[in-house]
Amino acid sequence: MAVLTPIPATALPSAPHGATAVVASAPSASGPACSLQRSGSLWQLGIEAQELTTGIGQLAEQLETDDPEQRASALAELEAALLAEEGNKAALAAKADATCWVIEHLRGQANYRQQQAKRLADLARSDAGRADALEESLVLVLTQLQPAATRFSFPNHELSSRKSQAVVIDDEEALDAEWLTFSTTSKPDKNAIKEALKTGRHIEGAQLLSRRSWRIH
Repeated sequence: MAVLTPIPATALPSAPHGATAVVASAPSASGPACSLQRSGSLWQLGIEAQELTTGIGQLAEQLETDDPEQRASALAELEAALLAEEGNKAALAAKADATCWVIEHLRGQANYRQQQAKRLADLARSDAGRADALEESLVLVLTQLQPAATRFSFPNHELSSRKSQAVVIDDEEALDAEWLTFSTTSKPDKNAIKEALKTGRHIEGAQLLSRRSWRIH
C-alpha cells in the first residue's frame, strides 16, 4: 500500500545560478480543517496532502476511545471539515482523498493483525497440544512404574492428581426420555421474510430497508 511520506528539504531542486532560492516554510499540521492552498508547487501540494492525512489520522485515533462523546466529537470535526469545502471541489476532493488514505491504512492494518492473530492462535494450539501430549506420556510412564501413587515430587516440580467422576454416554439413543433434556430455540427466517415483503405483504415486526453499500478503490 502506498504511504504518503514527507519530502526532505535536501531533495528540493536548487535555484538557478545567480538566483535566490525562496522556500516557504511548510505550515504546521492543523488537522483536516486546514485549507488547501494550491500554489502550483508539487512539493507544496505533497506537503499539504500529508498534513491532511496526518490530521485525519489523528482524528481516527480518537475513535479508539470507549467514550461515546469523544467519538462523536471526532466524527463531527471530520464531517465539519468536509462540509466546509462545499463550494470548493478541489479542496473537498483533497480532504476526501486523504480520508480514503487513512481508511485504507486502517483496513490494511486490521487485516494484517487478523492474520497475525490467526497465526498466533495456531501456534498456541500447537504448543498446548504438544504440552498435553508430553504430560499424558509422563503420567502414563510414572503410573505404570508406581500404580498406587497419587502424587510425584521432582527437584523443581510436583505432579499431583485428584479423583473425580464423569458420565460417559455410550449410546444416546438408548437412553429413556427421563434422562434427556430438551431445548427449543427460534430465530427469524430473514430470507423468507424478505421475499414476502418484496411481494408487498405486511409483516408485523419487520420491514424492508433499502441500503447502498460503498467501497473504496
